[in-house]
Amino acid sequence: MQKLTTNTPQLEAYLKSQGWLQAQEYIATIEKPGEGNMNFTLRVDTGERTFIIKQSRGYVEKYPQVEAPEKRALMEAEFYALTSKNTHLKGMMPNLIAVDTTNNVLQLEDLGSGKDYSFLYQKGKTIAEDELFQLMDYVAQLHNITAGAVENPISNPDMRALNHEHIFVYPYMENNGLDLDAILPGLASVGATFKKDTELQRKLKTLGELYLADGDHLLHGDYFPGSWLKTTQGIKIIDPEFCFFGPPEFEIGITIAHLKMADQPEKLVKSALKQYKKQAKLDENLKKQFTAAEILRRILGLAQLPLEIDLAKRKELVEEARNVILNT
Repeated sequence: MQKLTTNTPQLEAYLKSQGWLQAQEYIATIEKPGEGNMNFTLRVDTGERTFIIKQSRGYVEKYPQVEAPEKRALMEAEFYALTSKNTHLKGMMPNLIAVDTTNNVLQLEDLGSGKDYSFLYQKGKTIAEDELFQLMDYVAQLHNITAGAVENPISNPDMRALNHEHIFVYPYMENNGLDLDAILPGLASVGATFKKDTELQRKLKTLGELYLADGDHLLHGDYFPGSWLKTTQGIKIIDPEFCFFGPPEFEIGITIAHLKMADQPEKLVKSALKQYKKQAKLDENLKKQFTAAEILRRILGLAQLPLEIDLAKRKELVEEARNVILNT
């Protein structure tokens, strides 16, 4: 596999070899379009047009020590293909222009200088209700694409195995190498109690097996504020590389977990769920369990968020999550 770099002449030669630049076109500038974690991503500006190049490699771009399935970009391409017939879904995502299956590279529409919704983790920031409803409408329509209605349902087992490890296993390993006190002083002692909770881990094992099993509904797979982009063209959904056919409760559970960690008003969270349930079915108890698992993973695991909630609030959230897992 050819590894792309920020070397302009080399990148230009690659793009021309793919036919993604015309003979008379040249790269004027390149830049990193955002704070993505998983992939090598660049915005290419020719002076006449811009587009995004995304390459997936055998590791996580932000954490090179963490192995990851190198063909995940091709899973993302499959997702775009499956959703392309739904005009509403297609309109809320970047257009896929081209795919290089040999080197795991996507050429995507540039959505401009938008910003993702990670600002919600800042104190005092609240998502507008109409924007949250748009996000719930998108995901409800997505979940109504069923495995029986498509020729080749996406399974994506390698990406699910990676995600499974970080949600259901890694945070509870006795010596996982993560210094939680370096993230927030006092957090390590909170995490230590969860590493000793064998009943919690037993319940999480069962929940994790459900996540790994193929299901009936198309999921984005990583539906949280980092995958929601605020642009001049409206809200766009990006980075569906964790996509698979599975339980919608996993997807909605993840979303609700992030709204909770972003300290969004409870009334707003309930309104979002109501909006979703107008269009799709949901097992409330199963959703709560996946919400709890995501809160535990994000506060006690490797994939940390730019949270501004204090230690007391984090402790409250993880204790509440433990009770949900054990008693729901």
